[in-house]
Amino acid sequence: MRVAAVDQGTTSTRCLVVEDGGKARVAASIRHAQHHPAPGRVEHDPEELLQNIRSVLDAGGPVEAIAIANQGESCLAWDAKTGKALHPVIVWQDARTARELEALGAAAEARSKAVCGLPLDPYFSASKMAWLLKNVPAVSEAHSQGRLRLGTTDAFFLDRLCGSFRTDLATASRTGLLDLAKGSWSTEMCELHGVPLECLPEIAAVDGGFGMLGGAPVKVSIVDQQAALYGHGCRMPGDCKITFGTGAFLLAVSGNERPAIEGLLPTIAWKEQGKPAVFAIEGGVYDAGAALEWARSAGFFADVGELDAFDGPSALSRGIVFVPALSGLAAPYWDREAAPLLIGMDHATSRRDLARAVLEGIAMLTVGLIDEAARSAGVGKTISIDGGISQSAYFAQFLASASRRTIVVPAMFELTALGLAELAGVDCAAGRAIARTFQPDNSVSDADRRRFTRAVERARGWRE
Repeated sequence: MRVAAVDQGTTSTRCLVVEDGGKARVAASIRHAQHHPAPGRVEHDPEELLQNIRSVLDAGGPVEAIAIANQGESCLAWDAKTGKALHPVIVWQDARTARELEALGAAAEARSKAVCGLPLDPYFSASKMAWLLKNVPAVSEAHSQGRLRLGTTDAFFLDRLCGSFRTDLATASRTGLLDLAKGSWSTEMCELHGVPLECLPEIAAVDGGFGMLGGAPVKVSIVDQQAALYGHGCRMPGDCKITFGTGAFLLAVSGNERPAIEGLLPTIAWKEQGKPAVFAIEGGVYDAGAALEWARSAGFFADVGELDAFDGPSALSRGIVFVPALSGLAAPYWDREAAPLLIGMDHATSRRDLARAVLEGIAMLTVGLIDEAARSAGVGKTISIDGGISQSAYFAQFLASASRRTIVVPAMFELTALGLAELAGVDCAAGRAIARTFQPDNSVSDADRRRFTRAVERARGWRE
């Protein structure tokens, strides 16, 4: 079986053609523009994303099925009759709705956590959709005329490409509008945010079928991080993966019941046809690869090869600390007013020290997620990681030592694509070999962990 696995991510759209046995080839990868129309705002051109999906699928050639991963919380509004997008995509990183959500108050936040499991944070889609209705005349006009559609990017792609106005349960769980207990849109949450329920897509199983495209069925649609969880082979409670892309995202399988957790989030991992939903624990770092990209532009390093090894003790142990809060702090802090912090330099500090501190800061925020997940519901002693930063041996070893867990890096780099193909029915077990294993050592001390915690506290609330 040959499956075109399309990963429509935050910075690019990729297509891998995956066959039984896990054999895969990259058919195409196309970057798209990031637009920042104002501080705290991040947007994409929906037509550009749509064209890139078409282009990478064309490059993949004939296949028997298509599977598509989406960005998760990024969303938009479009016209049901013409299919025309009524505003750029508002990306998951966008923080424009922070003040509106704060004004809803503590009681509303408590209800949101009770119903959909999510805090009132602009990361999620609900407030973005409400903002579109309130601030874009074309959106409110379409609503008044009964031709408005609202949804995450997957629903827009599927509607335009296949005529299928649907989303899957895992993606729906990232909106802030899903009733986790019922697996359907919540009237209460829609009313809280001012999102018309009738404008939202139908919710389907991940493998429920989403129409035809170019003669092949679109068999699977799901969030990129959940696809990666499946691709890592995580199936049992406690199985955990962390993907280091633009942000860093921890997901740990928790079972068929909603996990009782604090700080981190309950989410749907996947829901296959005829089977109960699988839940997961989720936590994120807003800026991982994004922080490295900033560090590169700031001149801390020129090539990623420089990040593979460093001499001497860690920057953290020498008091040089970086808190990568360029977009604020996600779980468990949920602080959009936090700011990046670089502290502890002196006259002898070099750009190599600064690059190292950025890597260590990303790792230490990730360790906070691991600690929270372990306290809440249990995480195994081995964690599988993927994404760009995972290729740095220094980073992987530092993460192992700081988290006091074994870190494994799969040989297959494209775990989202692998998960998509497996959900579509391809046998990929043979393609899930481990390339490198990193065992914890004593190089990261309790004092180092306390030092980083102090730095995080200094970074919090700065933008207030």
